[in-house]
Amino acid sequence: MAVVLSVSGSPSATSRTARLLRHLDGRLEDHGHRVIPLDLRTLPAEALLGADFGHPAITGVAALFEEADGVVIGTPVYKAAYSGLLKSLLDLLPQYALAGRTVLPLATGGTTAHVLAIDYALRPVLSSMGAGHIVQGWFTLDKDIVVDEEGTLTIAPGPAAALHRVTDEFSTALSGRVAPVPAPA
Repeated sequence: MAVVLSVSGSPSATSRTARLLRHLDGRLEDHGHRVIPLDLRTLPAEALLGADFGHPAITGVAALFEEADGVVIGTPVYKAAYSGLLKSLLDLLPQYALAGRTVLPLATGGTTAHVLAIDYALRPVLSSMGAGHIVQGWFTLDKDIVVDEEGTLTIAPGPAAALHRVTDEFSTALSGRVAPVPAPA
């Protein structure tokens, strides 16, 4: 069983990105992984904007990254890039916070014009932070993620199948990277 940190980089309390991640968290748990959800919008703004590396919330998040075997990074796309909230956190983490970790990048946005944000904006940053393996990510259009008045999430069939595929590939990559603990002699 791997430990997965599932990070939502959305600043919105009604975020489709966060809802999508929490849905995929359940799928990862069904695969036997322990998932730790993290919504960056809950972190203190003064710590993020003031670049307070020593703030307890920031050191706590750094510890979560250290504990994780794999990381799911989800972000809405604004102006063809990942969110400023996510950027603020990534800037405060240690340079190699993703060293040796398997990473699944996911993005949501209003138009297919932003589909390359994963490969051209997010993936290079994750790579520079030492990610051991970045699996194929996925971009989902906002219109394909619907949350009804009761809070039920519905994903359009095509995107849902693709998201399940990349999530399952991430899970498989994690399972292959986690070394079994040897039995005591």
